Amino acid sequence: MPWSVTIGRLGETAIRIHVTFLLFLVWIWAAYYRTGGADAAWQGVLFVALLFACVLLHELGHVFAARHFGVKTPDITLWPFGGIASLERIPEKPSEELLVAIAGPLVNVAIAAVLLLILGASANVEDLSKIEDPGTSMLVKLAGANIFLVVFNLIPAFPMDGGRVLRALLAMNMGFGRATAVAASIGQGIAIALGLAGIFFNPMLMIIGVFVFLAASGEAGQVQLKEASRGLSVADAMITHFETLGPTATVDEAADALIRTTQREFPVVDGAGHLRGVLTRDAMIRALKDEGPQTPVIAVMQKDIPTVEARARLDAALKLITSTQAPAVGVLDGGGRLVGLLTAENVGELMMLHAARPDHGASLFHRAG
Repeated sequence: MPWSVTIGRLGETAIRIHVTFLLFLVWIWAAYYRTGGADAAWQGVLFVALLFACVLLHELGHVFAARHFGVKTPDITLWPFGGIASLERIPEKPSEELLVAIAGPLVNVAIAAVLLLILGASANVEDLSKIEDPGTSMLVKLAGANIFLVVFNLIPAFPMDGGRVLRALLAMNMGFGRATAVAASIGQGIAIALGLAGIFFNPMLMIIGVFVFLAASGEAGQVQLKEASRGLSVADAMITHFETLGPTATVDEAADALIRTTQREFPVVDGAGHLRGVLTRDAMIRALKDEGPQTPVIAVMQKDIPTVEARARLDAALKLITSTQAPAVGVLDGGGRLVGLLTAENVGELMMLHAARPDHGASLFHRAG
């Protein structure tokens, strides 16, 4: 992930800290320093560091549960607003997703329970809510913070664990796609309620509401895309009519092709039909402005373009589009020659067709330009 620093690995899982988290620690130090001096500043940084250690353990709960079901977890990234464990895929069985989703909050329950046992009779409910009070002991703050993490993460809205728990429970009685749609709608309703509450109580709730609403929409869109691609091959959805550019073509020639076609991505193909790269419209315009119309397209094209075979599964190709952020995926025949393209635009058209006519099978999605 861009702007993140790898601080260690646990097996196949990289543990990363986003640069904004380090800036967040600096901000915490400065904020506490203004109110209580250097001692308060370091106490504030220590509390945040310990809190995010608990967040890391929370994410590791998801990781180990996912590994148990054969789901790989490439990385965990710590952000100022929490942690994100990247799963290679969603567990196929609702019961498996339920256990993976609940594993994180259960870690925080265990941490809070241990801290409360250590504190014994010295802890009370009122102190647990005084996380920002400088007079509250560090252990009490951490116990209260872990209880808050449990409650917050079990809100039934994506991207919180509660949204995935809700989907898993719904999917036990309905299809996965339908369960996601229902869970996303509930999450969006909660997001709107948080936004309205933020107007009257705390503006931070409005930010959380927007974040939850967008996350719920994104989750629903990803599952809709997965459902649309189920059982299809790349050949069923690829663009087959498109204009190519040769390695010796200039940006000026590419601009002419842009005018006479509706393309935004132009594959650069050599004489043997092999893909050398892709020239995007934005790169073309920058080159015209900064380097001149006679610039060779091979000098400004994007070279590292992922490729798949035409008979490959469509869902695997869609993962390439989202994971690499490439402008297109090249589709090759058995001889390695370019025969088609997959772009974000025609994937969007695939989703629209699926939403309009979801029962018409693979033949609906064959697209020839």
